[in-house]
Amino acid sequence: MTSGIGLVFPGQGSQSVGMGKALCEAHPSLKRVYDEASSVLGYDAAALCFEGPAERLNLTEFTQPALLVSSIAALKTLESAGVKPIAVAGHSLGEYTAVVAAGGVSFQDAVKLVQKRGRYMSEAVPPGTGLVAALLGLTSEVVKDVCRAASMVGVVAPANFNSPGQIVIAGEKAAVERAIELAKEKGCKKAIPLPVSVPVHTPLMQQAADRLAKDLAAAQWSDLKAPLINNAEAKAISRASEIQASLYRQLSSSVLWEDTVQTMEKMGVNTFVEVGPGTVLTGLIKRILPDAKLLNVNDPKSLESTLQSLKV
Repeated sequence: MTSGIGLVFPGQGSQSVGMGKALCEAHPSLKRVYDEASSVLGYDAAALCFEGPAERLNLTEFTQPALLVSSIAALKTLESAGVKPIAVAGHSLGEYTAVVAAGGVSFQDAVKLVQKRGRYMSEAVPPGTGLVAALLGLTSEVVKDVCRAASMVGVVAPANFNSPGQIVIAGEKAAVERAIELAKEKGCKKAIPLPVSVPVHTPLMQQAADRLAKDLAAAQWSDLKAPLINNAEAKAISRASEIQASLYRQLSSSVLWEDTVQTMEKMGVNTFVEVGPGTVLTGLIKRILPDAKLLNVNDPKSLESTLQSLKV
C-alpha cells in the first residue's frame, strides 16, 4: 500500500445538490452517517444533500453540516478498506472533518459545532454587506499591500492563500471593491467575485469566533491519531488543547493552504486524497506540487480508482 498518504477535506464552495448520493446507494451502510447527523441537526441531512434545494444547501448554516456529513461518509469507505493517513488537513470548514478523521472529536460533536459555526458566521455580518473575491496572478506580498491600502475604506484582508497566484480576499463590500481596483493596477490578471456571502477568515469574524469559543470549550477533544496541519499557522498539531485553540483562531485568520500542502510534503506525504464533494483541493494541490500523486473520493467510480491506485 502507498505509504505517504495525506487526506484532505473540502470546505464551503464544494457543495452541490446530489453530493454523496451515488456513494450512499452503492454502500447502504453509509446511511447511518446521515441518520446520525439528522438526529443532531433536527432535519433530514440526506434529503438536503441528495435533493436540495440548492437555495437551502447554499445557506452557510446548512452548507457546513452537509459538507461535513458528505465527507465523513466518503471517509468511511476508505477506512473500511484500511487506508491510514500519515497526516490530515482541511480547507476552512474541512478542518473540522479532518479533526474527526484523526479521532480528535466525535462526529456528533463536530456536527453540532459546524451548525453553530455557520449560524454565528451568518449573524456576524448583515446580508449583502460583505464581499469575497479571488485574485489571480499576484504574489502574497502584493495582495497584502493592496488590502492594507484598501483598508482606508473598510475591513478587507487576505482570507485564503490557496495556491501560487490564487489568493482570496474578503471583507466589507466597498473595501473589497477598492482592493480589486488596486489589484488590477498592480497587474492582477483576473478578479472573480465568489458566491460566498460571509467574509470568513477576516477580522469581521472575530465576533463569531468569540461566540464559538464557548461551544468549542464544551466539546470533548482527544489527542490525534495522525497530525493535523492547521489552517491558521500551517503547522502540525496533535494535542487536544492545540486543536481547540486552533479552531478558534481559524475563523478570523487567513487559511494558509499553500503552506499547509508544502508542510505535508515535508512530512513525507506524496499522495493526496481529497475526501468528499468536488475536486477543488485537487486542483489547488496540482498547482502547489505539480509532481504529487492526486486522488479523490466522492462517488463509486472515484473510490474504485483511488483504492486501485493505493493498491488496497
